[in-house]
Amino acid sequence: MQPTAITCRAQEARQRQLAANASLPNVRDIAFIAAAAWEKEALAAEKREARDRETRRRRGEANLGRATSPFDDRSLSENPDRGFANRASAPAALAIVAFRNGAGSDD
Repeated sequence: MQPTAITCRAQEARQRQLAANASLPNVRDIAFIAAAAWEKEALAAEKREARDRETRRRRGEANLGRATSPFDDRSLSENPDRGFANRASAPAALAIVAFRNGAGSDD
């Protein structure tokens, strides 16, 4: 899991605060280096999050025009990794699933 830009900016601010309050020069130097590293990670996280938002937006636009059908559900196939062999077998697969789930029984 990668840190968010908000987390990185918070860590950067924390390290800068540690550097400002440090009395030892080596502690101050390490805190400044850590702050710079968190700043770099925050920039990368911001770019990553922007790409994710753009990808979600594009996927949403692509899915707007697509009509969904229960025959597109690959979990109804015996081979969900391959989908249905042909479209004609889809209604038969739905009937089998409905029967297995108890839709065809008179209990």
